[in-house]
Amino acid sequence: MAGSMGFVSGLLRRPTPLVGIDIGSSAVKAVELTAAAGRRIHATAGMRAVPAGSIVKGEIVNRAAVAEAVRGLLGAADIRGRDVALSLPGGAVIAREIAMPRMSRAELAGSIAWEAERHIPFELCDVNLDYQVVDRAGDTERRPPMVVLLVAAKKTTIAEYAAVVTEAGCVPAVVDVAAFALQNACALQGGFERGGVAALLNCGASTINVNIVEAGRSVFTREIAAGGNACTEALRRNGDLSFDEAERVKKGLSSRGAGREDAEPVLREATEHLLLEVEKTFDFFAASRTAGRIDRILLSGGASQGAGFASAMAGRFDVPLERFDPFRKTQVVGRQIGWRDPADVAAAAGVAAGLALRRTGDR
Repeated sequence: MAGSMGFVSGLLRRPTPLVGIDIGSSAVKAVELTAAAGRRIHATAGMRAVPAGSIVKGEIVNRAAVAEAVRGLLGAADIRGRDVALSLPGGAVIAREIAMPRMSRAELAGSIAWEAERHIPFELCDVNLDYQVVDRAGDTERRPPMVVLLVAAKKTTIAEYAAVVTEAGCVPAVVDVAAFALQNACALQGGFERGGVAALLNCGASTINVNIVEAGRSVFTREIAAGGNACTEALRRNGDLSFDEAERVKKGLSSRGAGREDAEPVLREATEHLLLEVEKTFDFFAASRTAGRIDRILLSGGASQGAGFASAMAGRFDVPLERFDPFRKTQVVGRQIGWRDPADVAAAAGVAAGLALRRTGDR
């Protein structure tokens, strides 16, 4: 959960940063950041498809296939680092913001397991716990004495993902949560400098991660168990297409005579179903806080590039919407493997870019 403050100066002193690897249900994304002259940062980014069915609901079913995708991607993109930072799927992670009496760090370390038993719906022996004090100056005037972000990750999932990258010839140095990795990438690019409440959405093939950030800190997270594949499946069913053919139609590359006019109403309906789940999440957040209004949406993830997705979201929510670019202050160099368009790199590589900010020894 470490933040990205001081990263640039740290990177300039550190010649071999961690490689960020984001293992998703449809593709593996990797980013390597290196220092350049004039305090600039260069990024090498790549993506490679994962064979269908290799990862189901965050569980790695075909470890060999996923490991081969990681190995092949690093080679094709000429990413040379092998110490890596990984992200876990949201279903394997529980994050809770809890209130505790103000106490010393030593006292907190001794109390956190007891608090976790009250808030985490897993057996403590089955999870790894992490925590961070997240309250700010002035919080004691309007909130309980101390606010702690408590995170629990399933040990079995950590072991699965670590085993994959190990089989691919890498060393898992840091394991992070996808939502927090994207938040770190956004912070580095100045995404929270305007203050207020920002909803950071990472729209993937099978999930949408929602991380609501206030004053630079996460105050609410949720994983929606649906993503861009819902649109693909709708096209497949309505057009009698294979999954790959439906993907081509979704991306505007018509197949088997299927045209955009036929696809548009199907895509609109499927997209509206996804946005309804996002709206429910926003409503739940608003109901849980006295100041629950979202001021803007930061949109990322490969599925957000789907035809009409961003415009439909902008039309549904009466707040400014921005596409998050993790490389806005970074020069992308090297091989950009797996993307046809630079905009697709920015959309899909946010989590991997955030992971690449991590350092060995981070909590």
